[in-house]
Amino acid sequence: MSAKTSLTKKDEAIIDHLVVAGIPKNMAKTLAVLSDGDEIISVKIEGITALRQPEVSIVMQDLRDRKWVKKRDLKKEGKGRPVHAYKLAMPFTRIVEIIERDERKKIKDIEANISSLKKLVK
Repeated sequence: MSAKTSLTKKDEAIIDHLVVAGIPKNMAKTLAVLSDGDEIISVKIEGITALRQPEVSIVMQDLRDRKWVKKRDLKKEGKGRPVHAYKLAMPFTRIVEIIERDERKKIKDIEANISSLKKLVK
């Protein structure tokens, strides 16, 4: 389990760059926390990122849909909400490569659109 208790300067830089790359802020915060590859429970993610439980759940579902994160249910004594532990499903560097590929495609699409527009206004 992750020993992280707060966002580091490196985490903050990762968040800033992910947001510029089009990743929603809540997802960027969560990815930064997970970037070291350690498994972490959702309540710890909430504490580190200052996100509320529903926000973390929404982000985690999106990350799981992208196949970037895997979830493990932990046994809990007594009653209450189940405890979920999360971990990256692939190295963070691979996620960065996927983001890079998507951003480069956007650039190509923008360039193609501008080129088509220029041809129309000649």
